[in-house]
Amino acid sequence: MAIDGIFLNFLKNEIADFAIGAKVDRIYLPSKYELVISLRTRTEAKKLFISVSGNSPRINFTEFSPENPMTPPMLCMLFRKQLSGAVIKDIKQVGFDRILMIELDATNDIGDRVNRTLVIEIMAQYSNCILLDENGVIIDALKRVDSSKSSFREILPKLPYKLPPEQDKLLLNESTPEQITGRIMLQKEKSLSSAILSSLGGISPLISKELSYRVSLGDPRVGELSPIMTERLTFEIASLAETVRENNVRPCYLTDENGEYLDFSYMPLTLYDNSAKVNFTESLSDILDMFYFERERLIRARSKAEDLFRTVSSLIERTVKKLNIQNEELEASEDMETKRIYAELINANIYSLPKGVESYEVPNFYDDYKPVRIPALPHLSPAQNAQRYFKEYRKAQTAKKMLTELIEKGNADLQYLLSVQDELSRATGERELQEIRAELSSAGFLKSKTGTKNKKNASLPFLQFTSPSGFNVFVGRNNLQNDMLSFKKASKNDIWFHAQKAPGSHCVLSLEGKEPSDRDMEFAAETAAYFSSLRERGMVEVDYTKVRNLKKPPGSNPGFVIYHVYNTVYVKAKDPEKNK
Repeated sequence: MAIDGIFLNFLKNEIADFAIGAKVDRIYLPSKYELVISLRTRTEAKKLFISVSGNSPRINFTEFSPENPMTPPMLCMLFRKQLSGAVIKDIKQVGFDRILMIELDATNDIGDRVNRTLVIEIMAQYSNCILLDENGVIIDALKRVDSSKSSFREILPKLPYKLPPEQDKLLLNESTPEQITGRIMLQKEKSLSSAILSSLGGISPLISKELSYRVSLGDPRVGELSPIMTERLTFEIASLAETVRENNVRPCYLTDENGEYLDFSYMPLTLYDNSAKVNFTESLSDILDMFYFERERLIRARSKAEDLFRTVSSLIERTVKKLNIQNEELEASEDMETKRIYAELINANIYSLPKGVESYEVPNFYDDYKPVRIPALPHLSPAQNAQRYFKEYRKAQTAKKMLTELIEKGNADLQYLLSVQDELSRATGERELQEIRAELSSAGFLKSKTGTKNKKNASLPFLQFTSPSGFNVFVGRNNLQNDMLSFKKASKNDIWFHAQKAPGSHCVLSLEGKEPSDRDMEFAAETAAYFSSLRERGMVEVDYTKVRNLKKPPGSNPGFVIYHVYNTVYVKAKDPEKNK
């Protein structure tokens, strides 16, 4: 479900319990639509995460703050200048609209105390985070809105801030349950959930469907409601009003039979019946973290890796095109033996061949002396035509040898680039992307930047998981790490896993002299399948062998190995974090 006004009301209370009186310690801008404010009290610190992206706008305390850029953007520096050291005085909500106003006591350039207000609007693609001065004038915003985007409400520096237009809906804290029911009952042709949504402010489509289900075990037209159902509707609205008034929030989320997240709410949901499991948590922030973190991680990684994706895709396209041309040229060189035979047949019959003709007809002693017609250039003598065919034969022979080597290298490069593309699809942060860039540079596919001295960061550790019996399972994040893992980190008797004939990470089951169970082997194979390009398939073929059987050909691309002694197992790709 999207965050509605009532959910935001509960969320505001949850945030206010810690934030009011807390000091702004640090401010980060991980991306252009995300803001992280580190808050500190005398005893504790928390990170307040604000996202105004169109697909998952929200505000909540988080344990999974995104990785920050190496150089903070100018807007981040502005927010730091205005809010660093500020103390949160209050957090207010505009009615049951999805708008929060965080009031702060800050300090200006000359040390005077000033008021600042951070407005967070949670409105799908129109979401925004706006910083106001003490007069309600906009200092800046994560999303600037000019007249080309909105003629009614511009969000630009030095303009006064205006609230969005009000909706004609009744609110739980201003109207009685009977008044709200009366408004709903006027809309007889609408479905009950649709009538609730258009009449009651602060609720989402999910909650309106939940109320309809509680009233009727379905979603009938309003005109079809019986008197008992109408009374039930009034009761459910009164219960919801009491829940809001008493702040009786019960954070929960729903999962399907595979543990995948379906929905979340501030109260138990019954409309899914037995098709989903209801799980309760201690806070709404926990739910938002769980529900959005993995999805946003993938979106953020793909956004940051966009330039690399384009570069690698371009390299793949160029390599495929070059291979196609080389294969066509190789096919053309396959008739070189014919050229040699033509040359030898001309030489064998040279004294009987006329000059100035366009072809020679001679017996082919390579094919039972059957006559064969050999094309000739009239302005050349038979001897010169024979020399021409010999020259073309030697040229084709050389071309075949070179093309065979080039095609072999091209295929190796193509497999390598596909493996890098797979790495990019699983990269989770800027440091991983930096390592992939360095890998492409070391392999000669990207030019290293000259004239600048970049600070070297410590290499990221291998991904590490624990098998059911407690064995360590290591996974390489990129091809350079794959080589390090397979040829330096792993012991000779450890077991190496890799998706068969597909791009993917090297996966090593570290034995430390012990004997793994069948389930440990299966866990490692499932992990190798998960960290491969085949992870979305049903069953994946995974090869495994002892590390001692791996060989790396001299001059081969990073991550490339060969092995001849191995076994294959068919497994389903499973996330090792959930696969216990």
